[in-house]
Order: sequence, then structure tokens, then C-alpha cells
Amino acid sequence: MQGTSQPQTANLRLDSWKEIAAFFGRDERTVKRWEKDRALPVRRYPGSGRGGVFAYTEELSSWLEGRAPRVVDSIAEVVSPQEEIQRSPDRPLLPGKRSIWLVAATVMAALALAAGLRYERGRGKTEVSAMPAAPEDAVSRRPQAEELYLEGRYYWNKRTPESLNMAVDYFTQAIVKDPNYARAYVGLADCYNLMREYSVLPDSEAYPRATEAARRAVELDDNSAEAHASLAFVTFYGNWDAPDAERHFQRALALNPSYANAHHWYATFLMTQGRFPEALGEIGRAQQLDPASPAIVADKGLILLLAGQTDSAVELLKQLEASDPEFLSPHRYLAEFYLSSRRGRDFLAEAEKAAALSHDDAAIGVVKAGERGFAGGGERAMLQSMLQEQKKLLAENRIAPYQLARTCALLGARQDALGYLQRAYQGRNSDLISLRNDATLRGLRTDASFRELVIKVGLPALN
Repeated sequence: MQGTSQPQTANLRLDSWKEIAAFFGRDERTVKRWEKDRALPVRRYPGSGRGGVFAYTEELSSWLEGRAPRVVDSIAEVVSPQEEIQRSPDRPLLPGKRSIWLVAATVMAALALAAGLRYERGRGKTEVSAMPAAPEDAVSRRPQAEELYLEGRYYWNKRTPESLNMAVDYFTQAIVKDPNYARAYVGLADCYNLMREYSVLPDSEAYPRATEAARRAVELDDNSAEAHASLAFVTFYGNWDAPDAERHFQRALALNPSYANAHHWYATFLMTQGRFPEALGEIGRAQQLDPASPAIVADKGLILLLAGQTDSAVELLKQLEASDPEFLSPHRYLAEFYLSSRRGRDFLAEAEKAAALSHDDAAIGVVKAGERGFAGGGERAMLQSMLQEQKKLLAENRIAPYQLARTCALLGARQDALGYLQRAYQGRNSDLISLRNDATLRGLRTDASFRELVIKVGLPALN
């Protein structure tokens, strides 16, 4: 954090869809839809067609006030979950009066969600101005912030694209009520840590936001196990810094040995390192602490799969599917297993469910292409058809090169697969964290460049 600043109230110009989306804390596709369907005040440069756009923050703030339901001003005015479900999941984050909007805009700037963000990829740092001092009545607002935080956790636990968007709303409103409430920043970090997995928010947007929110939480409360666990998560998956991530995981567990999420995320970290006995111990402890969590059960199934206990893993994941068919993870994990096991029909069935649940149009297109190929020529034709569709999506920047690497590897196209992996590395695609354990890439493990890439990503060297 550098220096101090006062809330920015100037009418600033935002010069791209990316900056406009960052102003609201949403993705570009959402704000483009708002312009089309809800008359978001976006301007275009003369002669630029639909491409070059700009907007003014004052006009966007005024639009927000007139378009969206206001931020609640007391606990009694918090809307019920039933009312929230009926609302559009992509509504603006911070509706309300101008004074509330200005506070919220300052909070979002501090979390690297505003257009002034400077993210240094090579050093893994985000630099923003420091938060303004908390309002004098922050103590009186803490109960309201806590109530909003709990609402956010309710939706965060559902792990769907819609519920995570709603959780972001609640955590941000909690920050508006009390800018020094560390748990609200933890909640916001946890949302962005999961949104790149359970929705279509890209790594490049999700992880910088998660990093800054988690760092702010640790600054506010260095004795918070929740804050250190969230920072550990993004330090590893977003910044590929395994030693620092493990340090934060261990600090979280020392501060609160009963924090289930810390055990859970530490288990998946250990899994990526190939430390399966330790991973199974940690996920077992997480399950003891939170036996009702489907996410913990699903990741236990994944760890069992990668540890070679496939029968137990598949049985557990199928049980979870039967009890909660709308939960994404078991479908995704089974799809991965079936793909690497050359069970094309089963793979397509599970992959289709996973793509639909995550609202991933690109993934749906790949599955449909695979279905056409499978119907015409079996599994190899399925992979060839999928690769053709993936190449189109990659040209449109709608899919990560890592996915093409996996398909090429299964087709036996080693050099193509290695080339796509290098492109994934250059783009810092977080899927590379799976390199050591990805069974679809097993045929590349003897290649020197593959083994070098494992180390460059920050994973232990292959034996």
C-alpha cells in the first residue's frame, strides 16, 4: 500500500469496456449487456463503430442510482433470500444514494477493482492508494456489516455463478457499512477466488481482486485465520508462490485449528504438490469440522482420484451427484476422470452438465462438437472435433491454451500439446497448477520441456 488519499469524486473518463466493467466490479460481457438492455450511458468515438468506447463516472453513478435498488440502511431493510433469488443475478453491485456510492467507489478502488489499478504481473503485486479512515460511527455500523457478511456467506456457500455474484453484493455492502471490517474483505476475496472456477470470470480479473481484498483483510486483522487462509489460496493459485502460500496456510491453522476452510484449501494445495497422504489427512479433518459441506466431499473425491483410489473416489462423487445434482464439482471431476480414462460417452455426459451449471458457453460449444464427433466416429473423432472447436474459441480468446494442450496430448500430438502449454504459461493460466497430476498429460511427463515447466510453475520436480 502506498500513501494515503481522499475519496475521488472527480468526473473521470473510462476509456474501454474493461475500465467500465472494473468500475462496477463486473465482467465486460455484463456491462455490454447493460448498455444494450438497460441503457447504460456508454459513448463511442466518432467512426469507431461498436469498438472504441468511453464513459464518465458521474454518468455511470447517476445511472446506477436510477436503475438499481438501493443499499439497505438498516438491518430491518435487508431483503430476504427469496426476494434476492427473484432479482437479476447481474444487477449492479452498489446501488443507492450518491453519498453511499462515493464511499463504495473508494472501497472498490482500494480493492483494485477501479480503473486506476496497476497490477505488476512479474512481481505479483497490486498497488493502490490506501483506504480512507473509517467513519466516526463505524462501531455503530459493525452489527449491520456483520449481518450483511452472514448473508454473503449464505450465498457464497452455494457456489453457483448467480449466488457468487449475490455474495459479492453483500460483502461489498458490508464494507460500505464498515470499511475496517476485515471479515467482509475475506468474503470478497473468497468470492473472487472461486468465481474463476464456478463462473466464467477469467484469472486475469479474479485473482488481482482476490489478492488485494485478502491483503487488506490481513492488514486489518493479522490474527485472522480466515484472512490468512484466503491470502494463502490466491498466493498459490493466482501468484504460483507455493512457499509463501504454505506459510499463510500454516499461520491460519495455528491461529484457528478448527477453521474448516483452512484445512480444506490446504488439502487441495498439498494435492497439487503430490503430497497425497497429507492431503487426505487435511481433507478428512475439514470434513470432521464441516460434515455438511459438499465442496469438501467433492474435493475429497478429487484427492482420492489423483491418489489412485479411483473406485472409492468415483463412488463418493456419484453419491454427491445423486444428493446434489446441481452442484458443479462432482460433474467436473468425473468428466476429467472419464476423459483421461478414454470413456468418451461418460465424459460427454458429465462435461455437458458441468458446462451448463457454470454457464460456460465456450465449454458447451466444445461438448456439442465432441458429441457430433463421437456420433460419427467414436472417441478419436470426438477429440478431433473438440480440438477444431477449441481452436476457433482460442482465436476468439474465449478459451485457455491449456485445454487445447490436453486434447492434443490425448490425440498423441506431443509437440502441439507442448506448444499450447508454453502459451498457457506465457498467459499465466492457473490451470497449470494441475500439471503434475493431470492424467491427460501423462504422455508428456518424460519430455524435458514439460518437466522444466512443472518447476517454472512452482511445483515440485517430477521424479
